[in-house]
Amino acid sequence: MSTIQGVAQARRTATPVQRATGLFLWVWSAWQKRRSRRRAQAALSALSDRELMDLGTTRAEIDYIALQQGSARPHRSTRGHIGNALAILLLVNSLGLISADRADALCSAKEVLRRHLAVKPVPPALGSAIPVGHAAEVSVWKTIQLGTFKETFALGNAMSAMGCGVGNAAAEILARPAFTLSPKRAELELVALSVAELGLQGATASLREIYARAQELGFALAPPETAPQLRLQYLDQPIGEFLIIAMQPIRTWSGESVVLTVANGGAGLVLIGQDGREDTQISAISRFVFVRPDTSIAPEAAAMLR
Repeated sequence: MSTIQGVAQARRTATPVQRATGLFLWVWSAWQKRRSRRRAQAALSALSDRELMDLGTTRAEIDYIALQQGSARPHRSTRGHIGNALAILLLVNSLGLISADRADALCSAKEVLRRHLAVKPVPPALGSAIPVGHAAEVSVWKTIQLGTFKETFALGNAMSAMGCGVGNAAAEILARPAFTLSPKRAELELVALSVAELGLQGATASLREIYARAQELGFALAPPETAPQLRLQYLDQPIGEFLIIAMQPIRTWSGESVVLTVANGGAGLVLIGQDGREDTQISAISRFVFVRPDTSIAPEAAAMLR
């Protein structure tokens, strides 16, 4: 008996329960794929055009990318119609399709969700949007370690080993000479504030205005190393949070000014680039990460040190 005849015979002899079970599994699978596709579409749609560009795709390609999520070998034209490999990796992460034995992929959406369910961390306060008066009034949001890597290559390998996504512009910035690492270990106290909390009026403010106001209040810009170190050390970042690192912009090889953003858009933990031009308009609800200097000294003395 041929293989085809055997399959046909097996189908004819299937019991009603088996047929019902098969139908249920088919419907369940289709529903799960549809649900996953919608999650992927929502996660990508929440990104700005600049962030989508850093992932190697455009807003017009979101639906196409989501439709390719179930394909083992999605069709790709020579011009990368569905974006670069990172966009696909983010979708795969969001669907939990990364192999379960990748225990070190701590940045994947699956691992982030697992830790959240196991530890149930208290979500960070979003802030009251009441303007602060001075850096001394703001509590430390997070303390991170700098100087734990001797070279950027080792830093990049650590992010790769943990499954952290890195956008195109962010990867280029990490390779630029202006991106430096601390020569020795040091602790850095950080604060996270929205543009509105800095006391700037209006729906948006320029990057120049944001930096100037923050420094007036006693906050300092972060060294470039802050961004990837925060990405590695902030594994419980809530979904939907995008933190812009207040840093001196670094230029790409083409001359584009970029600052780095630590994000969890729902498809895993990523480090991406953001427009770093001085006149770039930033939403009042966007949050920046600044360095909180030693506030044990008087505000007047701190002002003299700046």
